Amino acid sequence: MNASTKLDWGSSYRLIAADKWKAKSAAMGRDVTEALVEYAQPRAGMKILDLASGTGEPAISLASRVEPGGQVTALDLSAELLEIAAERARERKLANLTIKQADARKIPFPDDSFDLVTSRFGVMFFQTKALQEARRVLKPGARACFVAWGPFEQPFWLSMMGVVHEYAGGERTAPGQDPCRYGQPGSLSGALREAGFQQIEEATKTLPWTWPGPAEEVWEQAQAMSTPFLPMIKRVPVEKWEELNREVLESVGQYADGGSIKFGAVVVLASGTKT
Repeated sequence: MNASTKLDWGSSYRLIAADKWKAKSAAMGRDVTEALVEYAQPRAGMKILDLASGTGEPAISLASRVEPGGQVTALDLSAELLEIAAERARERKLANLTIKQADARKIPFPDDSFDLVTSRFGVMFFQTKALQEARRVLKPGARACFVAWGPFEQPFWLSMMGVVHEYAGGERTAPGQDPCRYGQPGSLSGALREAGFQQIEEATKTLPWTWPGPAEEVWEQAQAMSTPFLPMIKRVPVEKWEELNREVLESVGQYADGGSIKFGAVVVLASGTKT
């Protein structure tokens, strides 16, 4: 991302929220994580790089799948988020996961280093340079596998950030920071092609995306963790917040089912091969 549009993914508020909600966030994202892992087809002995790994997925899930002999490196801009990932790996007694604080635009590994590159909900914020770097560090014949959000027009986004947008107006996110930028079919394939990948595949899927708790919790989590939308959230006039909160909770509440919020998620799975 450009310096002018760089967002603070490691802000103290976000780090506190990431730690507070790590178990429930992981539960909400489990089906998407599993879908990406299955799509990536990890095998024992593989050396894998997970980009924009944050608090550790799918790196942690992949680490358990490449034993014996495999190794996973979780890379992210935020050293603090990576520490949460490392703690989660220790809790699971995964000795084959290492963390690396670095920028995806300048991956600190040699050419042809990895058997697989992955990223869950990170590719939307990569520029062409980061995708070229992902291709560079892959071994010939190896794949990079990504999952990105589908269109903004789906329950998780519309019920919260869609409502905020009605109150804030203006742009939803800064240029280049839209988590739904690859919602249009074929757009992620085009980005991979531009970065030099071959044998490109893309598919749109609808998967479970369930928050294991009440509407108030997922709204609190979204405000803290949805970094690209924070400038928009901050534009809402103070005197409108009570009304906004009420409308968001009502909107989210329509997906409540048995103590959970069952949004569902429309996502894009895509891969490219280094030939």
